[in-house]
Amino acid sequence: MSSGTALVYDEEMTRYKLLWVDPACKIEVPERLTVSHTALQEEGLAERCVSVPIRQATDAEILLAHSEEYLEAVKKTPHMSLDELRTFTQQYGDVYFHPNIYHCAKLAIGATLQLVDSVMTGKVRNGMALVRPPGHHSQRSAANGFCVFNNVAIAAHYAKKQYDIKRVLIVDWDVHHGQGVQFAFEDDPSVLYFSWHRYEHQGFWPNLRESDYDSVGKEKGAGFNINVPWNKVGMENSDYLSVFFHVLLPIAYEFSPDLVFVCAGFDSAIGDPEGHMCATPDIFAHLTHLLKSLAGGKLCAVLEGGYNLTSLAQSVCQTVQTLLGDPAPQTSELNGPCESALESIQCVRSAHKPYWACLKHTVAPPVSEPSTKRCKLAEKEEGVQAEGGQKGEGDGQKAEEEEVVWMKPPSRLAPPVHTEVALPADLEVPDRCDRVRSSLAPTLEILQRLRDNFFEGSAEEDALMSLCSVIALFEKMKKQEIRNGLALVPDVSVAMLCAAQHARMSLTNRLLLVYLGDGEIPTYVTEDGKALVVQISSKEPEEQKSRYQVSVTLLKGCSDVAGLMQAVLCLLLPLAYEYDPGLVLLVRVPGSGVGKAAWAQITSLLQGLAQGHTLALLQEGEEEAVGTTAASLLGDPAPSLGPLGAPLPEDMEAMERLRQRLQTHWGLLQNAAAKGKEVEEKGQNQD
Repeated sequence: MSSGTALVYDEEMTRYKLLWVDPACKIEVPERLTVSHTALQEEGLAERCVSVPIRQATDAEILLAHSEEYLEAVKKTPHMSLDELRTFTQQYGDVYFHPNIYHCAKLAIGATLQLVDSVMTGKVRNGMALVRPPGHHSQRSAANGFCVFNNVAIAAHYAKKQYDIKRVLIVDWDVHHGQGVQFAFEDDPSVLYFSWHRYEHQGFWPNLRESDYDSVGKEKGAGFNINVPWNKVGMENSDYLSVFFHVLLPIAYEFSPDLVFVCAGFDSAIGDPEGHMCATPDIFAHLTHLLKSLAGGKLCAVLEGGYNLTSLAQSVCQTVQTLLGDPAPQTSELNGPCESALESIQCVRSAHKPYWACLKHTVAPPVSEPSTKRCKLAEKEEGVQAEGGQKGEGDGQKAEEEEVVWMKPPSRLAPPVHTEVALPADLEVPDRCDRVRSSLAPTLEILQRLRDNFFEGSAEEDALMSLCSVIALFEKMKKQEIRNGLALVPDVSVAMLCAAQHARMSLTNRLLLVYLGDGEIPTYVTEDGKALVVQISSKEPEEQKSRYQVSVTLLKGCSDVAGLMQAVLCLLLPLAYEYDPGLVLLVRVPGSGVGKAAWAQITSLLQGLAQGHTLALLQEGEEEAVGTTAASLLGDPAPSLGPLGAPLPEDMEAMERLRQRLQTHWGLLQNAAAKGKEVEEKGQNQD
């Protein structure tokens, strides 16, 4: 299995700059690249990556996404005078040319293709290309928005042609709409393009009607273009995660890509003069982690925008550190998305309802009167210039007047041991796992407590010692000696209760208990809010009275992969991220029906929580799942599930009723604005 993270960078791509006064272009500077690479070096991340050399793209590669006439025109720019360059530039929008930019643009494409080759040939698992000029705005016959050639569009065509890739996912988290990528693939069902971007009802650059939510693609590509328009600034971490949980991830898993590209623009981070958003750099660690479970882990991040040099460098480091497999930082203070974000989410889900099975149950229609549109119309009536009407213009001045301050992301230190296991000596696990040492004897107090609480009469020595091993793994995670653990126990229900009790008594942080399969979980586990239980099973639960005990019922139980993943992505993950546990307890009950690939996916996705502190419990007789579990805990990519079919309608309706009931307590479960929720409630009442 491939491992390692590629870093593609060369200082040569800094050797061009703006040669005349242009307020729209002054923020695109060579330092964007150098500060990003320097930060990776200072954090010790660059040396941990596999350095991949760059190369120049060939004409044939450029022509995968651009016209021959445009290529020939750009080829002439190295020989132009300053006046000729300015004249040439004026035919395009918000871009500048330099005698060396054609050379650098070819290097940017070549660097991106080198990354694709490294990932697809198994030289590395994933990677990032720090390139300049960026690419996602350039179109078939036009430069645009600082972009000369479309690096990611060319790379997607190249991957399909060179490696026979059938399905490509492109996630564009830049704050500007990557219209060049959209136009390149809007009629192509083999490429799923997702973009969130400042839009403000077409008041923000590039001011295109095609950037709105209802531009879903054309002809065979209908449904494969997803635009999430931000109609106000100030979006936060919760808004970004909500879009992932309720739009991108369900559709991406149903699509099942073979390769993932990220148009990694960090002008969507706090402090950026273009974006004016409030999402902190550490959120990109979580967004990256959530994408790593797709396509067998094959992910290529390619730098696009980012104009605050501090937040840019921090965001690049957070992204690369997650690609390297370091534990994601603890999330905190997550809550529901703002009303404007909910309006956008509601509109997108409604627009894509006809195309994706995971959205078939969506009830709320598009928002007819967005809360922000009245403000925008009032501005126009009063003659107020829409902020960002031209790329780079006006925003920088405002940023200079109002300095934004944020905390530097905390250090992400990994414990010395990644995964420790409590398993029989004759059971094979990956060599990278450590085994619990028998020398770690429990105290007499712990032994007596275990006998009193979990055994009637005399306890069998093996059963007693298995619980001691579970406690030992907990304590090591608490002391930051190990990141996660795995235990095979005689009775998983007893071990689960033991672990939950010990966590509540000895840990200061909250516990998330994820329980797959039928079984009873005592209510006392959650009565003080120190634990959140999410159970997915085939058994209808008794009436749930606590917000901390959530039961998801699937008619076919966990064997229904489509229904299971819908529950995980749209219910479990939003609940888990908002709860922000200090430790995750993952329990698999014998006969649960969960398949190896789905189990690996769930185990991998949950690693983004609690700084990776997860304890997985399996029962004796489930030895065939040990290897899969250990590999996922170690950070190996989860196997692809393949394109998911439609969940059972009864399950979708039940999950929707559950989500609606819980969303009053858990903000990240919301996926519709206030009026949309009223429509949903009416729809459920009619059912």
